[in-house]
Amino acid sequence: MPKGFQGAKRWLNQLVDFEKTRLRRFSAIEMKLERMQKLMKALGNPQNSVRCVHVAGTNGKGSVSHMVDTMMRGIGYTVGRYTSPHLTDVRERISVGGVEIDKTAFGEVITKVAEAAKSVDFEPTFFEAMTAATFVHFESEAVDLAVIEVGMGGRLDCTNIIEPVLTIITKLDIDHAPILGNSLEKIAAEKAGIMKSGAPCFTLQQEPEALEVLENKAKEVGCDLFVLGREIEFSRRFGTEDDKGAHCRICVIRDDRQYMHIPAPAPGEHQAINTGLAIAVVDELRQSEFKGDEQGMLEALAKTDFPGRMELIHPAPRIIGDGAHNPSAVGAFIRSIGGHIPFDSMVCVIGCCEDKDIDGILTEASRGGDKFFFTQAKSNPRAADPRDLQRRFQEVSGKMSQVADDLPTALLEASKSVGRDDIICVIGSYYLAGEAKQWLAERRAAKEAATNPS
Repeated sequence: MPKGFQGAKRWLNQLVDFEKTRLRRFSAIEMKLERMQKLMKALGNPQNSVRCVHVAGTNGKGSVSHMVDTMMRGIGYTVGRYTSPHLTDVRERISVGGVEIDKTAFGEVITKVAEAAKSVDFEPTFFEAMTAATFVHFESEAVDLAVIEVGMGGRLDCTNIIEPVLTIITKLDIDHAPILGNSLEKIAAEKAGIMKSGAPCFTLQQEPEALEVLENKAKEVGCDLFVLGREIEFSRRFGTEDDKGAHCRICVIRDDRQYMHIPAPAPGEHQAINTGLAIAVVDELRQSEFKGDEQGMLEALAKTDFPGRMELIHPAPRIIGDGAHNPSAVGAFIRSIGGHIPFDSMVCVIGCCEDKDIDGILTEASRGGDKFFFTQAKSNPRAADPRDLQRRFQEVSGKMSQVADDLPTALLEASKSVGRDDIICVIGSYYLAGEAKQWLAERRAAKEAATNPS
């Protein structure tokens, strides 16, 4: 049995991890909810003691999850949040009250899962074990509400063992196509699998073929579907103010409840839409069992943290890390940078997974970047060969590019090529953004220690 935090990490790391598994090996372990149900039964079904909001979607899951979590805490509730993947520490995935689980508690819940795993007829995957540990922790912490983010898909995702009070489906796009399908209809069908009878589902404007699938599924299971900009009145405007600079303000109206001219807490048109969706969700929760003050909700919203999403991970030169890993997310990132951050030249450090729409990602990145460094995340076996990335980039763009065998080399070379008013953007993979953030933090700490020895 694992002992302590390090023992828990060692036990987890020897499990099959689909996040880091090449897709051709997925058939070795099928995604079956029966597995998760057996494991949770062995643990006493802690998920049944937790009130949950379930979040699926291709882009925006993490941002909406963070905003719902933050606003619900702002009106006085103890909220658990489960997200994936993580940037630098596996404990980031599990938080209560906005604070990630501590090492002692993490070791304890993983040990409980490992003990329970001995009584079932299979070895859990990394994500199954993490999900089980999350519910054990949330039950022990007696959270009022848990915001649970789907890992992959929805219908067969191991988080889909809950009976949520409400579900959310964020922006849909084609991703994980070998597993979820290569059309929006197929993707929507998998995501719609989290809908449950009697639990309202909130979404935003989707492509017509995807929205039709969501509508049909809602009717089939017997749940109300609310679409931002349709059943929920929504508008947004972009502007510049002395105290806030360039930003979006949004309006959300539901019946007699109006949230007017609310500043989006993160830059970008896509984040304005995500903010509207999150406000509508919290409004719904406040009309049911979760009463609370609107002022506290909106004050908390303004303070929402968005790790790994247009995050300034180094001040000089300015280095921004973002987990954008598909064409629509990369395109939204490039537009957000252009609309909100002043710069002279943009240098892009890019590494992505081999199963992604690489040509689409490179095409979108080429619209904003001026010079490109291709590399790969060392922690991700699914990482595409940076030489292949450069070759494919040359087919879609004539802009300057070079290859770096590892991320530190890419960052050092990129830093040599920029001036004071330029920016470096690390994009294409959450793993790459996380490794950049960690390496830069360690480098700053080492410099500080050398300058101020104790």
